[in-house]
Amino acid sequence: MLQAMMSGHPPIDGKELARRIRIAEEHPLGSDANPVRVEMPPGERAYLSRLRCSNGQVPSYSRAGNIGPGVYGSIVDLYIVDCGDAVPGKVEVRMDMYHAGHVEDRPVPGFTIIPSTADNSNPPPT
Repeated sequence: MLQAMMSGHPPIDGKELARRIRIAEEHPLGSDANPVRVEMPPGERAYLSRLRCSNGQVPSYSRAGNIGPGVYGSIVDLYIVDCGDAVPGKVEVRMDMYHAGHVEDRPVPGFTIIPSTADNSNPPPT
């Protein structure tokens, strides 16, 4: 299991992973029940840098730490994402970084998202 996670993969795969993804999709993206799936810390930062607040601005964000195992059996990170006075304000976003090759193109509720490109695949930390 640890070897899979160190290589950026969840400890489950195949049909079981597909089953858990189907169940997770019934919940809001970025929640405990449906963390945003990304590839390692650069994938977390890339995803967050593509989010946009209601005023079109990039939100600030900070990692609050890991919150233990999630629905895919791997460790989930909690980020605080802040739009200031713009909607949606300050929200918590849960992310699972053990999904090698996966790029999420849907925004968490309250945000819009710009398409992924090579230009924003490794943004600077905020």
